[in-house]
Amino acid sequence: MDLSHIDDQGRARMVDVSGKPVTERTATAEALVVVGPAVARQLAETGGVAKGNAIETARIAGIMAAKRTHELIPMCHPLPIDAVAISAEMQGDVVTLTASVSCHARTGVEMEAMTAVAVAALTVYDMCKSAQKGIRIERIRLLSKSGGRSGRWSADEPPTGEA
Repeated sequence: MDLSHIDDQGRARMVDVSGKPVTERTATAEALVVVGPAVARQLAETGGVAKGNAIETARIAGIMAAKRTHELIPMCHPLPIDAVAISAEMQGDVVTLTASVSCHARTGVEMEAMTAVAVAALTVYDMCKSAQKGIRIERIRLLSKSGGRSGRWSADEPPTGEA
């Protein structure tokens, strides 16, 4: 099996994407943050807790994180991101964070979308931890991606079994 981030000497390397065409790339990811009923009520009513507006702060943190993914994840290419959108929806005592990222580049933005929701979820945790102990971050996952050689993919599709 050929490993894309390992050269023929077994050393780590960044994948050379210079021969790939620039195409529109998109990715959407989500994270769930279980905050408990009291904090959920506060967030639903005002978006905030004693530290401030947790939802808006998480939105800003997620956008900033997407733009800096290449500084955090080894071998990620710096990408010219066109847009990042972070949404938050309350479902009971769960905050569902969704990040959508797009760019025109030679490689995809899946890591940028997942980094965005991960950092947004950590921000909700940080902003709310003094109001509620036991907050949990759950299920960070890619929901969909498009662009490039592999085209469109959605988490709703059955697994293909490809490695």
